[in-house]
This record gives sequence, C-alpha cells and structure tokens, in this order.
Amino acid sequence: MASVRPTSARHRAKADRRATLLTEASRLFARRGFDGVSIEDLGSAAGVSGPAVYRHFPSKQAVLAALLVGASERLVTGGHEVVAEATDDTAALRSLIRFHVEFALADPDVIRVQDRDLDSLAEPERRAVRGLQRRYVELWVAVLTRLEPEVDPAELRIRTHATFGLLNSTPHSARSLPRSRVGSLLEEMALAALGRPAP
Repeated sequence: MASVRPTSARHRAKADRRATLLTEASRLFARRGFDGVSIEDLGSAAGVSGPAVYRHFPSKQAVLAALLVGASERLVTGGHEVVAEATDDTAALRSLIRFHVEFALADPDVIRVQDRDLDSLAEPERRAVRGLQRRYVELWVAVLTRLEPEVDPAELRIRTHATFGLLNSTPHSARSLPRSRVGSLLEEMALAALGRPAP
C-alpha cells in the first residue's frame, strides 16, 4: 500500500498542475489573445518554467484544444445530466438555463477565448468543438420542441442561438452587481428570449 500512495499523490499533483495551466491559459488568452501568449508566459503564470509546460501539453495549441474541447464536452455532458434529472420539460428548460448561466458566470474567460481564438485550433479539434456545440444546441431544441411541437424547429434553433448570445456576452459587463442577482436576471431574460417568459 505504501508504494501506491506516492504514485497517487504524484498523479494528483500532475492533475492539479494541468488544471492550473488551463485556468491560467484561459485568463491569459482572454486578455492577450492566443497569439499574444507564449509557452513561457503560461509556465510563469502557473508557477513553472516554460519547458515544464511540455510535461502536460505537447504544444501551446494543445493547451487551447484542451481548453475549448473540454469546455464544450462539459456543456454537453452537463446539459444531458440536468435534462435527465428534470421532472418534466418545463423543469428541464429551466435547469438548462440555470446550468448555462452558471457556466457563463464561472468561465467568462473561456467564452471569450472561444469567440476570438476558435480558428487558431487545428482542423480536427475545431471540428470537434463545432460538433459538440451542435449537439448542445440540439439538446435545447429537443426540449423546446416537446414544449412547443407546433413551432418550426428552425425557429426554436434561432431562439436557442440568440439565448446563448445573451448569456455568453453579459457576464463580461455585469460585474457591478452581485453574482446572484446577475444570475437571476439572466435566467429571466433567457426564458423571455426562448419565448417562455416566467409567469
């Protein structure tokens, strides 16, 4: 057993360092852009040397890929989880909105990086992100379709994209209010944008 603990501790330390690198990468990329950040910058922000970054990622582009593909995977996985746990479709929609609001408020830097630097990804990773995004959109559209079967899915898709635009852009300029109040406002506005205003 004694030989297992150091290995586990090393694995945890490596995972923690990788998570720190991704957090710092999202912060630096959001402020300077992907091209404005060097491997040395990433290492310094995470408390390691530039070359030490390569123990976790083979390149700066791999850092960006882990950041953006990982964010899209979390949205798809989390979105399916909240829908599966909902008692009905109205609750599912509210849960999806709350889930996305929490993501937007917690990770505004990741959203900014995706908006600006998605094209800096290699083609396979860019396709992966786009595919995950489509799956996430269609999850919302499926819920809306069950709530409003008479509405053209194309219209519901437009509503969904517009709602994402609202939720993803607002946190950058909403820091003057308490986070709980911003969250409540965003949830109300998202319901209205989706054509399902709160009573």
